[in-house]
Amino acid sequence: MTITVEAIKALRDMTGAGIMDSKRALEAAGGDVEAAQGILREKGIASAAKKASRATNEGLVESYIHSGGRIGAIVELNCETDFVARTSDLKSLAHDVAMQVAAMAPKYVYEDEAPEDEDASPEQVCLLSQPFIRNNELTVQDIVNETIAKVGENVRVRRFSRFSLGE
Repeated sequence: MTITVEAIKALRDMTGAGIMDSKRALEAAGGDVEAAQGILREKGIASAAKKASRATNEGLVESYIHSGGRIGAIVELNCETDFVARTSDLKSLAHDVAMQVAAMAPKYVYEDEAPEDEDASPEQVCLLSQPFIRNNELTVQDIVNETIAKVGENVRVRRFSRFSLGE
């Protein structure tokens, strides 16, 4: 089967993957763009696992104020280099995570931060375990892993704070 340049470009636009990665994924999926996306997502998860031990000493802080000004969130995202910290991919992730914090009010970043006597499920109180508000089929961790695959560096949500009038 011949993979067209248009199919490669379409897959790249959807995923941000490289040309050769997109081509290989399309070849493995027999030209099916949705299956190729799944292949690239799995590759991104494997890539994220390899990078997890790398130090993240750079990054950015992003804030989000919900319309009406009654709820706000601030998030610190860390990455390996200041170059990646300035990319639109990381800025977009930081904005999405800040919006997630404002909307879903998590208490902890990671599941292992929750005390053993926590009554609520990790999907309710742990940011990275929550379903992503823009796509409930993915978790926030999945979105972080996709960004790791795109930028080629380890990315970590370090901390967050949520503010709400009257709370």
